[in-house]
Amino acid sequence: MKPDKKYFLSGMSAFVLLWATQGLSTLGSSMTSYALVVWAYEQTGSALSTALLTICSYAPYVLCSIFAGALSDRWDKRRTMLACDTLAAATTLLVLVLFASGRLALWHLYLINALNGLANTVQQPASDVAVSLLAPPREYQRVGGMRAFSNSLVTILSPVFATALFGLAGLTAVIAFDLASFGAAFLALALFIRIPRANAGDTPPCTVWRAAAQGLAYLRQNRGILDVILFLAAINLTASMYEAALPAMLLSRAGGGRAVLGLVSACTGAATLLGSAAMTLRPAPKSRVRAICNALLFAMSTENFLLAFGRSAPVWCLGAVLGWVSIPVMNTNLDALLRSRIPLGMQGRVYSVRNTLQFFTIPLGSLLGGLLVDRVFEPLMAAQGSAGLLAWLFGSGKGSGAAFLFCVLGVLGSATCLFFRHDRHLWALEAPSE
Repeated sequence: MKPDKKYFLSGMSAFVLLWATQGLSTLGSSMTSYALVVWAYEQTGSALSTALLTICSYAPYVLCSIFAGALSDRWDKRRTMLACDTLAAATTLLVLVLFASGRLALWHLYLINALNGLANTVQQPASDVAVSLLAPPREYQRVGGMRAFSNSLVTILSPVFATALFGLAGLTAVIAFDLASFGAAFLALALFIRIPRANAGDTPPCTVWRAAAQGLAYLRQNRGILDVILFLAAINLTASMYEAALPAMLLSRAGGGRAVLGLVSACTGAATLLGSAAMTLRPAPKSRVRAICNALLFAMSTENFLLAFGRSAPVWCLGAVLGWVSIPVMNTNLDALLRSRIPLGMQGRVYSVRNTLQFFTIPLGSLLGGLLVDRVFEPLMAAQGSAGLLAWLFGSGKGSGAAFLFCVLGVLGSATCLFFRHDRHLWALEAPSE
């Protein structure tokens, strides 16, 4: 045990510094995003208006990611990450200036989110490959757990800190913390972290069109990896409808409000933190595919139904814990599976194609979730009044339509997991890699 621990500390110092400082920066960005969602919903009272924030972030990311692999493989990873982080900080500063001058409007946020999504198109594959370059393959399981752990910690702290700062000092204080965390991450990456160049092997630099074609060709030849990506795309459709409906329900229902939304979000983070800690410490499972399928099925078949039928914060918090405690199991095993299966020289372009295929359902689901809440389920429940079966199941008043939608999402998500669980191409990934 001791040699392994010593090896980890000596061989992973650069990754640990990158992981810690980027995690701090992500916390700041998440706090700003959370505060802006609350601000936008309080301005309009519309689920669609807040869902459009997500749509504007993901639309350029999805549209351009498939071509970003060539740029990611060709450019220096550290400089790419620094440039993209700087652009994100500049847009955050712009939000601060607009808010302080009293000119901030929703369309400003839509445009700014689109710019950030465009920058993230190049940054994400560069960051993914940087992790592979800084961590030895034997530590991919632990690295995946650490990344899931930091993401979980961000999920816990961002609503708590954002709600506290927003309530005590306003949006300006939230954005100031975001900019300070960016400064710490920027200096650490610029001054103290050296990311080695990838050995592209027989995949030399090429045009963006050829890189996209190579990424697609790789996935066509590796059907198991393609089907894992399509599985996650289907899950993301359900999950993004969930994200669009959650603020609309918790900010509107009796017993809800801003504090309850923050509490449920914090419980989500606590659950993923617990799962991430377990994945950091435990050995690799015998079957990564089984772990991925079981984790998602458990998540989809618990939280959605508790949100749908629950009437109080404790029940909603329980749903958040049950729905998210197994997500790090999925994320860690998916991360290790992809890193061990995809050659390092191809990771940038394959991850870029993966980002388009896996995440294109997020803006679609966000739009669909917002429309379903505002135009279908809320009007339907309002027409029911306080009598009838639907009112007995999901309650009455504003927010009951979103609760009805959560029941539908529970059925849809569970059915998706059961369908892909029988995909033979997924199980073929259990064979030893070459």
